[in-house]
Amino acid sequence: MTTHLTVTGTSWVTPVMKRVHFRSDDLSAFAESVQTDRYVKIVFPKPGVSYPEPLDLRALRGTIPPEHLPDVRTYTALHPDPGAGTLAIDFVVHGDEGVAGPWAASAEPGDALIVNGPGGGYRPDPDADWHLLVGDESAMPAITAALDVLDAGATARVVLLVDRAGHEPVLPLPANAQVTHVYRDAAVKEDTATPEPLVQAVRELEWLPGRVHAFVHGEAQETMLGLRPLLLKERGVDRSRLSVSGYWRRGRTEEGFRVWKSELAQAEASGADSPAR
Repeated sequence: MTTHLTVTGTSWVTPVMKRVHFRSDDLSAFAESVQTDRYVKIVFPKPGVSYPEPLDLRALRGTIPPEHLPDVRTYTALHPDPGAGTLAIDFVVHGDEGVAGPWAASAEPGDALIVNGPGGGYRPDPDADWHLLVGDESAMPAITAALDVLDAGATARVVLLVDRAGHEPVLPLPANAQVTHVYRDAAVKEDTATPEPLVQAVRELEWLPGRVHAFVHGEAQETMLGLRPLLLKERGVDRSRLSVSGYWRRGRTEEGFRVWKSELAQAEASGADSPAR
């Protein structure tokens, strides 16, 4: 379902993550959404290209040149309140890089966005003995939403990758939660092109007894080829107790990332080696 959003304000969650607050006259698409990893597809029209109203991506495909199609980016929708017509989206901002980050950096009240969704597939199991939440800045909003719904006495372990000291977010932690911060600037070494600091941090984490429910998302190479086998094979986590996926791929746009995910799925289905790049 397509939802029209209007910016009402902004705030900074960390030095590189900007929260944009929205309102809408119709948030009915979110009325039944209970997943804490709920996401939307944000549609960014190409500058200088005129589109028919209402803007329907499926109807556009095949009718205009591919390079004129709007860019689409996937983001977590935070705190949707259909009654009040409000929600928020956190954007990682790295200067002029990308499409969504620069938009968020300059967003002002009155600016508009079109989103499709929501989707989602994870919510912390209240019957789990403990919760493992692992990710980088891209997963931070979904981790925040998951922590928001945990019982006050829930046991949780959070492993979060950020750029450097001073970039840690304030998280809504239950009483029995502990956070391990991993710093990207300390983890990158000259002799390794694809460092995996989250894999190392999770491997060194004290493994608690009982049934774990895990949410593990972030950079795809590290998440799918590093953390997933670590948890499934080394730690013996049941697949039904693990939500794991890549949110982005180092060195690729979202369009290129979709191709990589397709290649990975095909390789796994055939038993061939996973895509290296």
